[in-house]
Parts: sequence; structure tokens; C-alpha cells
Amino acid sequence: MTDDAPRPGREKLLDRLDLGRPHSARIWNYWLGGKDNYAADRAIGDEIVSYFPEIRENARGNRAFLDRAVHFLVTEAGIHQFLDIGTGLPTASNTHEVAQRINPQARIVYVDNDPLVLTHAQALLTSSPEGKTDYLDADVRNPDTILETAAHTLDFTQPIALMLLGIMQFVLDDDGPDQAYTIVSRLLDALPSGSYLVFSHPTNAIRGERMDEAVRQWNAGGGSPKMTLRTPEQVERFFDGLEVLDPGVGSTALWRPPQTDIGEHPRPIDDFGGVALKR
Repeated sequence: MTDDAPRPGREKLLDRLDLGRPHSARIWNYWLGGKDNYAADRAIGDEIVSYFPEIRENARGNRAFLDRAVHFLVTEAGIHQFLDIGTGLPTASNTHEVAQRINPQARIVYVDNDPLVLTHAQALLTSSPEGKTDYLDADVRNPDTILETAAHTLDFTQPIALMLLGIMQFVLDDDGPDQAYTIVSRLLDALPSGSYLVFSHPTNAIRGERMDEAVRQWNAGGGSPKMTLRTPEQVERFFDGLEVLDPGVGSTALWRPPQTDIGEHPRPIDDFGGVALKR
């Protein structure tokens, strides 16, 4: 996955790496079983797992939700454009892989601001010949920059799926009590009718104080960036003005789970979200 070929600005990106400080993208990669992480990431990752082992279940459940949501959008909603913000390090079932497996002409723009993710951009940029995949180095707090640059790849006169999975918890209320909602609204306002929002956010609705403690350990242990939990009601607010699809906003593990022969039901996780249509 690593590309050692020189590219403009690569050295500058590498200079931004602080391998001694844990980072969310790399910790998440570790919990998902990836290899793009370092000792500092594994140390805080193991510390949190020792207290809250279900965090791995949260990480994998979030990735499975992405897979199901993208599959639905391509096969049933006819969406072939995706703006995936906060994508993190490439793992299995990335948005472009799921979408282009069904529709090779799908176009995807990934957005992240982590230098390690940027050094792995070649893996994300591997598109089908018929489609296109691009990568932007940008922060979700700068939606206008994202929209302006994404327009080089995506057609904003046609429906687009906005993917915000596990990203808005890093926009803290300290940044302004409504900033997270303002950012999402600005992104949605730029999308045409027929577009979709796919959104998820961690909560403490399922495991309560244990999830609170996991986040406290994350922030106290130097996890970068710091994160916050929001209640199910606060998560629902991100969908204001949209038509939320069944089964509504709730634990992402319960969003249209795959059918099993023995009728097993997945257990809920502290990752809440859903899929909604912009009319």
C-alpha cells in the first residue's frame, strides 16, 4: 500500500508526521486490523480496548455500515458520485471499491487532512478505468474549500452522496456550540436535490459510562484530534430538513443489516447514524 515514488510535496507531508503522538486515523486503522499504525497508536488503542473491548466492534460496525449504505445508494438510489470526508486510512471496502464494483463509472472524492493518509493516497486513487477517484488534503472545518476543489471531479448539478462517517465528533462544542451543524448544513446546501447524507457519530446511548471513560482515555492519552460524544437526539439534529430513510436514525449496526438463515440480529453499538435524502 505504501508508495515510495517521489511526488511534489511528499517530503513536506512527511515532515508533518508525528509518529510519537497517537492519531485517530492510525488508532482506528489498528482497531480494524490494519498495519498503518505505530507504537504510540497501539499503546492508547490497547489501553482503551482493555477497558472497553467493544470499541473494535464499533470500528468494524461503522465500516460495515459504510459498505451497506454505499451498496444501497448505487444499486437502489442510482447514485454514482460520492464526497467522502474524513475517510481515514485505506482499509477494506473503501467507498470507491464498493461503488465501482457495482458501477465502474462512479466518481469519488476523498477528503482528509492527516499526512499519513496523504502518503497512502495512491491506494485511494486507484480507480476503475471508467470512473474517477480523487483525494483532497482539507479539513472538514473548511467546507467551502472542500466544495470548490471537489467540483473539479464531481458534477454538482447531479446528485451526490455526502459521506460523514465518524468525523464530526472531532468538531468540539468548544469550537462553537453549533459549528458542527453549520458545517454539515453548508455542505448539504451545495448539493442538488436527489442527493443523500450518510452520517454516523459515536454516542454513549448503549454502554453509557464505559463509553464516556473510553473517550476520556482517548483525550487524556493524547489522541489527536480530541473528540466528543453526542446524544442520539443531537445526532438526529444533523438530519434536520432531510427525509430520513427507514429504519431511521439509530445504531448503525441495525441499519438494514444482512439477513441470516438463523434469524440472528446484530447487537447495537455506540455508533449512531443513518441515511437521508435531500428533496
